[in-house]
Amino acid sequence: MRLKRAFIAVLVAAIFLAAASPARADYVVLRSGARLNVTGYEILGDKYRLHMKGGVAEVPVEDIVAFEPEEIFEPLPEPLTPKTPFYEVIRKASERYSVDADLIHCLIAVESNFNPKAVSRKNARGLMQLIPQTAAQFGVKNIFDPQENVNAGTNYLHLLLGKYNNNLTLALAAYNAGPERVDQYGHRVPPFLETMKYVQRITKSYANIKAEAAHAKAQLLDAPKATEPGNTPIPQE
Repeated sequence: MRLKRAFIAVLVAAIFLAAASPARADYVVLRSGARLNVTGYEILGDKYRLHMKGGVAEVPVEDIVAFEPEEIFEPLPEPLTPKTPFYEVIRKASERYSVDADLIHCLIAVESNFNPKAVSRKNARGLMQLIPQTAAQFGVKNIFDPQENVNAGTNYLHLLLGKYNNNLTLALAAYNAGPERVDQYGHRVPPFLETMKYVQRITKSYANIKAEAAHAKAQLLDAPKATEPGNTPIPQE
C-alpha cells in the first residue's frame, strides 16, 4: 500500500513539474485519465520508464493508453554560407572527413545552436555536444575549442555513417543515443522520444536545405536563357 501511494505521489509530482515546464516534449495518457509530459521513454519488459523534467517514473504497460505528440514547429536553420558562425571550421572538417558541410551545419544547429560553450544535462559539451569520453577517444584536448570539437564530432559522424552503410537516420540515432542502443534495437532508431525527434529535426533541416540549394541552382542555370539571342522579348507598341 505504501509503495502504491509513493508511486502515485511520484506521478502527481511529475504532472506538476511537467505543467510548470515549457520545454518541448510529448504526452503519455494514463488509464486514470492523467496526462504526463515526458521527454523520453524506454521499454523495460512489462513497464515503461518515463523520463520527465525533474525525474523518472516506471509505469506498467497496461496503465498506459496512448502516447501523444506535442505539436511544436521549430524554426529550421538557415542555409550554410560564409556568414554562418564557424563556417571555416565546418568547411575544413567537411573536407577532412568527407562529411557534407550542410549536414555538419544542421547537426550543430540542433545540438548547440552554435554555442561553443554549451553543456547539456547529460554533460555533453561544445558545438557538437561531445561527451568527455568520446572527446578523449578522438584526442580532444579542449572540448570547448570549436575546431577540436567539430573535427572530433565530424570524425565520429563519419565513422557512424560508415558503420551503418551511409544510412543517415541510423547514424544520427547512434550519434544521439549511442551505437550500442541502435544495435540493441535491431539496427532501428531506439524508441526514445528525444532520439526520434532529434533524427527527425536534423533530417528535415538537411533535406530542406538541399532542396533549396537544388532549386537555386536550377534557377541559376535557367537564368542565361532569357538573355540568349532570339530570346529577347519584342516590345509591343
